Formats: sequence, C-alpha cells, structure tokens
Amino acid sequence: MPDTFKAILVSRDAEKKQSVEIVDLTEADLMEGDVTVAVEATTVNYKDGLAITGKAPVVRRWPLVPGIDFAGTVISSSHAEWRKGDKVILNGWGVGETHYGAYAGRTRVKGDWLVPLPEGMSPHDAMAVGTAGYTAMLAVMALERHGILPDRGPVVVTGAAGGVGSVAISILSTLGYHVIASTGRNAESPYLIDLGAAEVIARDELNQTAKPLAKERWAGGIDSVGSHTLANVLSMTSYGGAIAACGLAGGMDLPTSVAPFILRGVSLLGIDSVMAPKPVRLEAWRRIGTDLDLKKLSTLSRSIGFDGIIGAARDIIDGKIRGRVVVDM
Repeated sequence: MPDTFKAILVSRDAEKKQSVEIVDLTEADLMEGDVTVAVEATTVNYKDGLAITGKAPVVRRWPLVPGIDFAGTVISSSHAEWRKGDKVILNGWGVGETHYGAYAGRTRVKGDWLVPLPEGMSPHDAMAVGTAGYTAMLAVMALERHGILPDRGPVVVTGAAGGVGSVAISILSTLGYHVIASTGRNAESPYLIDLGAAEVIARDELNQTAKPLAKERWAGGIDSVGSHTLANVLSMTSYGGAIAACGLAGGMDLPTSVAPFILRGVSLLGIDSVMAPKPVRLEAWRRIGTDLDLKKLSTLSRSIGFDGIIGAARDIIDGKIRGRVVVDM
C-alpha cells in the first residue's frame, strides 16, 4: 500500500454548499508538477481563512486542499533547479486556490514557483513570515522605489495587529521609519509598540466616510484593509506621498475621489504577492533575511499543529488572531 498522509479537503455539493474534512491522501492524489515537497511548516493567512470558511470565493477548483504557503524539503524533482533534500518556500501562484496547497503532508508543484529557504532561516521562521510578511516586504520595497524613505516623515500601517501589519511594523521600524499603527483592538497597543510602532491610533479615526482631502498626517503607508480606511489614509497623505495597498479586510470598494491624486500628487501602489515574478520574490526574501529582526518573530507569531488549522482559519476571519500563526506539520 502507498504511504498516506493527512490533508484538509474543501468540497462543495450540487447545491454549492461547502464542507471541510480531514482525509488521507497518497502521492497519487496530488496534482501535476515537477517537484514533490514534504511540507514541514505552513501558516494560516486571511486568504486561507476565507478559503476554509467559504466567506469569499477564494477556492476556484473543487475539491481542493487549501493553504497558500509552505516551507519544506524536496522529496523528488525533475526540475533542473531543484534536487532531493533542497529546502524551499512557496507563496502564492494559485496554490490553495486552484492547485492543491499546503494543508497536507506532501504537495506537488511547479519548480518555477519555488524559492530557496534563506540561509539561517528555519521552515518555522519562514512561515512566521509567510505570505503576509512577504507581502509586507513587497510593500516596503514599493515605498522605497517611490522615494518614501524615513526622512520623508511618518508612515501609517493599517490592520496593524494582523499578519501583514505586524511584520510591516517590525520591518519599517528596523529601517528607521516613524511608524503610526492603526488598529481596532486597543488592547494590542503594547504589542504594537514592542514591534516598533512609535504611535498607535484607533481604527475609528479611519473607518468613517472620507473627506476628499483631510489634514496631512503621513508621507506614506501600507494598507491591508481597503474601503473607507484606505480612502481616509489617502486623504491624509502628504504632498507627493504614496500608499501601498495589499489587502481588503474591510472591503473591496474604494469610496474616494481623485482629489488626493490630482491636488497632492499622491500615488496608490498596488501590491500583488500571488503572481510576482521570481526575481522580485528572491529580492523580497533576501531583504526579509537582512531587514526583519528574526527575534521579533517569536513575539508576532504563535505555533499550532495540523489539527488546529480549521479553528485558526475561523478565528482569523472573526478578527481573533494577532500577528502570525505557524503550523508545524
């Protein structure tokens, strides 16, 4: 009999009612690809929560093993770049959406989707960073390319206690930025200050209907919320500033006007982590290795086992998760 391993499988019936179960799979059940990986660690992102709960149409193939991130060891490979025993990371590329993902003991993917695990970083560390942290680094890099450096003034981070926000605060503060953290969970203020936030403001300051222009408060920022929050952030960005947008926890809409763009020269920088080209991914992970204080990972993350994934997915949608969740497989 072939070796089996446990996996989470999301299915849908004829009435499109979604169900989630833990099943046993074999390598014969895996999807196409030229590299098979033993999953050592994964994580629970907001998108994973949406996939498991069905709160948004993340899953686009049925049935599917969810999980958009993993770190692990190559078991077999016909890809020229990878050999048995290599340590690798995957973020995005439709894995956990249209291709069997990380919530299984093994996965088979295209070798072009993989990047090497950075030297000195464990699979657990890599998943404490995960897509959320990798996305945060992409956003920091976008701000830098736009000239939003520490000497330009404060930067705001919305959804600050979430995964993207937590890592963004840590990276930005390490680089010397004055970080203003926006959160709806006032009790998390000490946590955010420990990560490096210089100021903490209430989410209520940013989630009301935005004025076309408001008082200038920051030179730039990273937004993972969208909707009214992003509209307010844009209206409060100083002349020539920029906001990197990478999330939609508050909604996909953007109820704003052209005023910030044509009267203050503000730029809205879109951040896509799913299909980012490999050179960009490699640079982002290189920067994570140098600009993220790995000692802070223990502060901004907690560990669970495979059996805790479904509960954590529900909790992250309900806003009960602080920072990052690492799944030790």
